[in-house]
This record gives sequence, structure tokens and C-alpha cells, in this order.
Amino acid sequence: MTATRSYDIEGIELTDDRYTVEQGLIRSKYRALDADGNVVLRGKQKRFKMKEEFPFVDAEGNTVFTVNAGGVLDIAGNYVLSDAQTGEDLVILDNDYSIFQDTWKIRDATSEVKLAEINSRGAMITLARNVVPFGGWIPHKYEISDQDSAHVGSISGQFSLRDRYEIAIDDASSVPKEPIVAAAMVIDAIQGN
Repeated sequence: MTATRSYDIEGIELTDDRYTVEQGLIRSKYRALDADGNVVLRGKQKRFKMKEEFPFVDAEGNTVFTVNAGGVLDIAGNYVLSDAQTGEDLVILDNDYSIFQDTWKIRDATSEVKLAEINSRGAMITLARNVVPFGGWIPHKYEISDQDSAHVGSISGQFSLRDRYEIAIDDASSVPKEPIVAAAMVIDAIQGN
């Protein structure tokens, strides 16, 4: 993370190194749990919008940030994470989709400098998820790296009726946690898992 910019989101502080993201019974509703199983964040994809929108609330239901698509019906594009309290655009989740590799870059909203990257692991698994019937049942696995491509953590899907991801952040000294947790929810919703 650059020393001149803070990516803290007013109203929420994610201090753990492990989070679980669970999809709700209703598609495109998610919740993030801390290591003790407490809900720290909820998000949902708003339906029937021209541009995709994901509002995120804290455990008490207060809106803390939103993620909005840069374009209409954006499968591979930009999603801007904005602080709900200040209105400031903090980061951009940039999707470079292909059938072999899912790549999401987390960039500074002002300078567009890359802060982190989330890549699917295994071209054959990604291909199978995209082309094999019922491939969507194969759990996702992602590697999180910093701006210098050094390992930061992982997002690992679990086989279950509802999508469930374990997020492990091994080194958060150079990446903001909130966009990574939000990205796990947004990736799942966007890619229709």
C-alpha cells in the first residue's frame, strides 16, 4: 500500500487474517464471518439495475461501502468500491476474464496503481468451470498477490450447496483487506457461481 493513501473504510475495521464468505439461500446475497463466526459484513447484488450495484453493510445493517459496475451488464470490466460515509472512491476491482484464467486487479481509484491481484489457480480447472456441464459446481481457488506479485493470501471455495469461500490473508502489510473480502463476494456474484 502506498504511504500517501489510506484505504480504510469508515464504519468497518477488518482485523482478522481469516474470513469465511457464505452465499445466502437467495442467490447473490452474501455474508462475511470473522474467525469467531461473527458476521462482520453483508453484501448483496441489487437486481434489475442497468449497472450492477453491490451495497455492503456492517453487522448492525449500516451501509459502509458500495461496489458499482463501471458499465452496463459488465462481465469483464471495472467495479468501483466507494466509502458510503465519505462518498470517496477508494479502489477499482478490474476484471480481466478469460475461459482459462480469472484475473481481478485491485487498483487505487485515483492513481489506478495496482495494489493487489486475485488469480484463479489452474487453467484446466478454470476451463472446466466454464465449459463442462455442471462445471459451476467445481469450487474456485484463487491466489492473492501484492503489486510486486508476492504471495499475500488465498480464496478457496468449498464444495457445498451454497457457495462458501475461506479467505486467508497471510500478509496484509501491503494490501487493504476490505476490498479483498468484497472482491470474494463480487467475483462469485458476477461470474454467476
